[in-house]
Amino acid sequence: MFWTRKVVIGDGERGLVYRNRQFEAVLGPGTHRWFDPRGERTIVLHDIRTPRYDGADAELLMARHDASLQQAFLLADIGPRQIGLVYYQDRLCDVLAPAARQLYWRGLVPVRVETLPLEAVPQVPAEVVLRLRQIGLLSRYTVTTHVPEQHAALVFIDGQLACTLGPGPASFWNLQNNVVVDVVDLRLHSVEVGGQELLTRDKVSLRVNLSASTRVVDPVAARTGVAKVGEQVYRELQFALRQAVSARSLDELLGDKAALDAEILGSVRARVAGLGTEVLGVGVKDVILPGEMREIFNAVVQAEKQAQANVVRRREEANATRSLLNTAKLIEDNPVLMRLKELEALEKVTEKIDKLTVFGGLDGVLKQLVTMKP
Repeated sequence: MFWTRKVVIGDGERGLVYRNRQFEAVLGPGTHRWFDPRGERTIVLHDIRTPRYDGADAELLMARHDASLQQAFLLADIGPRQIGLVYYQDRLCDVLAPAARQLYWRGLVPVRVETLPLEAVPQVPAEVVLRLRQIGLLSRYTVTTHVPEQHAALVFIDGQLACTLGPGPASFWNLQNNVVVDVVDLRLHSVEVGGQELLTRDKVSLRVNLSASTRVVDPVAARTGVAKVGEQVYRELQFALRQAVSARSLDELLGDKAALDAEILGSVRARVAGLGTEVLGVGVKDVILPGEMREIFNAVVQAEKQAQANVVRRREEANATRSLLNTAKLIEDNPVLMRLKELEALEKVTEKIDKLTVFGGLDGVLKQLVTMKP
C-alpha cells in the first residue's frame, strides 16, 4: 500500500526506529513492514560487526535501558574504583576507565566485560599486562617499568610514595591516578672532587683532588630526603676536605695523608647518614702546589737531603779515623803486627810489578829493606 513502509535488515545489521525523533524500538535481521501514513518514523541502520555503539544518543539509550534494549545491547557500567576489560570472543580488545558506561551490540560478536578492582596501589596483573601488550594498548593505559638488578624503584601515586619495588617488570594503571616510577641505582659509585683551591693552616695555597666511593643503602631516604643526593654528597665532600686541609700545615698534610683521609671520611659519613647514602671510602689523590711554591719546596727538600748526606759523610769519616787510631795503637804495641801490615802492603805492590828480587832470604824480607827492580 502507499502508506506502508518496508525495510530489510541483514544479519550484521540492526535498525533503530525513531518516531518523531524519539526512540521507539530496535529491529533485528529480516524484512519489516509497518503502516506510516504520516511518515513519522525514521530507521537508522547500524553495522554491528564492530560491537561498540558510539551513536549520538548512546546516553539516552543507556538511561532507558529496559528489557527491549537489554536484548539488543550489553551495558557496561564500571564503578568509580574499577577497571573494565572488554573481550570480543574471549580476546581482550578494549579497556574502560573508572566510572565509564558503554553500550555494545549483542548477537553477532560475543561480548564480555570483566571488572577489576582499582586498589590503592593500582598494579596490573601479569596476565593482563601480557594481553595488553599483545594488542598494543599497554602504554596507553598503564605506566610500565623494568627494574634492573642492583636497582630499586619507588612508586609515587599522585605525588605520594606508595611502595618500593625490587628487580623485575611492573605495570600500574594510569587511568585515574598519576603514577610515577623512580628507579634508584644501588650500585657502587665513584665521586671525583677535583681542582679544589685550598689554603693550609700556614697559608700555603694548593690544589687537592679527592676521590670517594658511595652507595645508596636506603632508596626512600635518598629520594625523599634531598632533591639530588649525588650533588649533596659532592658538596659535603668539598666542605669536609676544606675543613681538614685548613686545620693542617703543609708538612702535616704531606706527611700523613692517611690521617687526612680518615678525618674526611668520618666527617662526611656523619653528614650524609640521614640521606640514605653510605660513603665507603675517601682518598686524597693529588696535592698540587703552585709553580713558585714547588720550586721553594724542592729547594728545601734538596737542602735537607744535602744536610743529611753531610751528616752521614762526617759520621763515616769519624768512624774511619777512629778505626785507624785503634789500628795504630795495636801496631805500636806489637812489632810483628807491624811487619804483617808491611807484608800486606808489599803484596799489593807486587801485584803491579813484573819482577821482584829479594836478597838475604826470608830474613832479608822481614828485617832488611827490600830492593825492587823493574
